[in-house]
Formats: sequence, C-alpha cells, structure tokens
Amino acid sequence: LNSPLDAVCLERCVNELARRHETLRTTFREVDGEPTQVIAAQQHLTVGVTDLLGIPAEQREAEVVRLATEEARRPFELERGPLLRVGLLQVSEREQVLLVTMHHIVSDGWSAEVFFRELAALYEAFQRGEASPLPELPVQYADYAVWQREWLRGAVLEEQLEYWKKQLEGLSALSLPVDYARPALSSYQGSREFLCIDEATTAALKRVSEQEDATLFITLLAAFQALLYRYTGQADIAVGTLTAGRNRVETEGLIGFFVNTLVLRTDVGGNPSFRELVGRVKETALGAYGHSELPFEKLVEEMHPERDLSRNPLVQVTFQL
Repeated sequence: LNSPLDAVCLERCVNELARRHETLRTTFREVDGEPTQVIAAQQHLTVGVTDLLGIPAEQREAEVVRLATEEARRPFELERGPLLRVGLLQVSEREQVLLVTMHHIVSDGWSAEVFFRELAALYEAFQRGEASPLPELPVQYADYAVWQREWLRGAVLEEQLEYWKKQLEGLSALSLPVDYARPALSSYQGSREFLCIDEATTAALKRVSEQEDATLFITLLAAFQALLYRYTGQADIAVGTLTAGRNRVETEGLIGFFVNTLVLRTDVGGNPSFRELVGRVKETALGAYGHSELPFEKLVEEMHPERDLSRNPLVQVTFQL
C-alpha cells in the first residue's frame, strides 16, 4: 500500500468485517464425532504492526518476504481460532504491506475479493467519520449450509448421483509418463513451470471459441485434453475443474467456502478434428455445470473409487482459467 495507513482504523474495519460475516468468527469442534460450526457472538481481532524502518533499506524487501512466508506457514487452530489473521508491515514512511491470512475452511478466491472490496469501502467511510456504507447481509454461510443439506437429499440427490455415476462409470486413472517413480504417499511437493500464450494466439483461440459457440475455457480445455491424449495415449480423459459454487444471488456477497470440484470427462477417441473435440468438451461441460450442486466429497463417497494414497480420487489433473 503506497499511502499512509491508519492502523487503528484498519483494525476497526477488520472487526466490522468479522461482525458482518459469521464465518470470520467461526471455529470448528468435534461434537459426537462430527465436525460442528461454532459461531462466536463476537470476536475482537487485532492487527499487529511490525516496524521495519530500523532495518537497512536494501534489506527490507527480503525481510518482507521472510515475514510473509513465515506468516503463511503458521498453522491455525480450528477449535480455538481465529481463522483470520491480519498484519501490517511498515516498510517506509509511506509504504506498508498488508498481510491477510484466512483458513480455506472459511474462505475461497471469491471470498478474498469480497474481503478486500468491503475492507476498502469501510476504511474510506470510517476515515471520513461515517457509518458503514455496506448493507446488512441477507443470509449467512451457516444458513447456506443448512439449506444445502436440506435441499440435497431425496429426489434431488438421486438425480445428481445418477448423472455422475453414469458419467464416470468405468473411469480409469490417467497414466501420465513421469520421470520419477510415483511415491507411495503424495507429498504435495511440486514446482511451477510458466509459459506465455501470446496475444495473436489468444485472439485466434477466441475466434475459434466464437465460431464454435463455446467459451474460451472450453476451447482451452479441449486443447489441454488433446495434449493429455498425446502424452498418455488414453482416449478417455478426465480433468477436474473448480467452480465458484455460488449459484444464488444471496451467496455472492458472502465470505465462505463454496468452491466445488467438477470432473469433466471427454472421449477424444476416433481422431476427431479439433473443432469436433471442442463440441464434445462443450457438451460435457454443459452437463457437468447443470449438475454442479453435488459436493465432490459426496461424489467420491458414493462412487467408492479404489483408493490409492499416491493419487487423488477420480481426477489426477485439474484445469482452471
């Protein structure tokens, strides 16, 4: 942040967010063997300020990275909370770094956007001595959780399960050619590889998408599944993708975990043209999004896939735009 920040006002904003969003004052305890949400009536969150002005200027950036990494790695206690931590690093007279750490059990990518948008609105209002400009929320995450549990049963649950069981029947794991033996237990220690799709290629992909009445996501997924076919030789390609899971307007302004994983399974056999493959992926995607309410965990539970600690169930590869 490249302007002076009032830490007292910031702390007031953070606590107003915790008042607005029950998830930010929720902890999780085991009751009769089941995890249960426990929502505190109120919770005071503090914003710690770390002054780096005493450190030589050329060393401050490295210290910011060290402190941010240390903060990100510090575990949460789900039973005690809080599951939101906010800190401020004073880098210079005008420059600060704001660290916001939320546990994924109460937040997702969409939630981060809500958090920062509302934080900015509150800070601007409180600095002017005004009341909160944000309207009260129509529902809370716990309301959604209760609604989902009530709705997703009986005929609705059966219809969702029937679709996915038929869609994923006989699904085999992808046999990706790797240069090391697969460990018996996934370590989640990986690395990143970056590449850039240039402007001309992106424009051409968008044109193909428009011609095939498809989104850019579907066209790129078709290309990705063609690539997986090239590397595995398998014509049956299943790829996971994440959805926001906010299919109702009441949930759009909430901080909480709504994300769901969908399995997009495409038959790339028969040597189709790329445009034909885009059509197949489009049909698969539309069907999946039409049945996106079933939580992935529930699907895994019902499908009973052969469990292997070295692989994720149902999908080994995910794709996100």
